[in-house]
Amino acid sequence: MDDQQGFAIAVDEAKIGYAEGGVPIGAALVSRDGKLLGRGHNMRVQNGSAIHHGETAALENSGRLPASAYKGATMFTTLSPCDMCTGACILYGISRVVIGENKSFLGGEAYLKQRGVEVVVLDNKECQGLMESFIKEKPEVWNEDIGEEARVYSKEAK
Repeated sequence: MDDQQGFAIAVDEAKIGYAEGGVPIGAALVSRDGKLLGRGHNMRVQNGSAIHHGETAALENSGRLPASAYKGATMFTTLSPCDMCTGACILYGISRVVIGENKSFLGGEAYLKQRGVEVVVLDNKECQGLMESFIKEKPEVWNEDIGEEARVYSKEAK
């Protein structure tokens, strides 16, 4: 499986999450020899979960694997990974993270690089469009997903 195929799986997962009413972030974990280990999408809304992000879903769906399975693996994700997902990639020794876009949210890319992980940002317009639509439609859910307080806007606020 090449990068284009791995990334396409992540985008498909993001679209599934969006269709379910969830945050449209998808991920796919591919081994160094090109085998799909796991795929998933953000399920915080659907499952009422505090930690079920796209990357953690892909890891969860990989099942219990030996540490060697993650060495040299690539995590494909449609959005720059948050601190939790960045940490999961580092914990499991994932050596490469391919990111669809980082305009909607800039996660732990610098820390990944500092820890020796190769980071590739694709600036993918489809991923940007999905996130822009979701953030516009459900800003309170987006703020919750990234750990921010919802902002209340009113005519009385100055």
